[in-house]
Amino acid sequence: MPPPDSKSGAVLALGADSRSARAAVVLVHGRGASAEAIAGLTRRLPQGDIAYLAPGAPGGVWYPHRFLTPRAENEPALSRALGQVADVVSGLVADGVPQERIGLVGFSQGACLVLEHARHAPGKYGFVAGLSGAMIGPAGEVRETVDLRGTPVLIACAEDDAHIPREYVEATALWFRACGAAVTHLTFAGDHHGVFPEEVAWLQDHVATLARS
Repeated sequence: MPPPDSKSGAVLALGADSRSARAAVVLVHGRGASAEAIAGLTRRLPQGDIAYLAPGAPGGVWYPHRFLTPRAENEPALSRALGQVADVVSGLVADGVPQERIGLVGFSQGACLVLEHARHAPGKYGFVAGLSGAMIGPAGEVRETVDLRGTPVLIACAEDDAHIPREYVEATALWFRACGAAVTHLTFAGDHHGVFPEEVAWLQDHVATLARS
């Protein structure tokens, strides 16, 4: 996958070339942010034979309404956004990076997308990290389980985050456990809507594991 430019709607490529990388990490930004913004996280993560790819949402918004509204209210933008994430993953696989050595990281709206991607395209991933996010859809929505084959999954959020109700985060962690994922569920005191040091440490460990696998 050659490195495209970083304009909104394109994919920002950092680190190793995906055609020769040992592993890859896909980073998905939050509402009103950009590929460049979340790509700053790579400065705190292992380098070496790791390809980092950050898709950008047109206008900085993946879908128009909150993640907890009925899915139909966020269409067709939601399906387009999920398609963008799926295209990046399939492009990496085409470049020779196995899915089990691909990590998915998302923050806020991006966290909701990577968690939802794992639901619709299950299997073994290097890891999936939802930072301040939860699965998309209203409370009580019934979701059939899928087989995530022991994929390490991080579900983390502040307990009083105004954007992500705690019960949605807890329900997301339970669903991923039911799907056979190895879930780490972290809850932080306060209402900070951002990336926490404990999340970075988890990512550092799991990216380093990918690089060694």
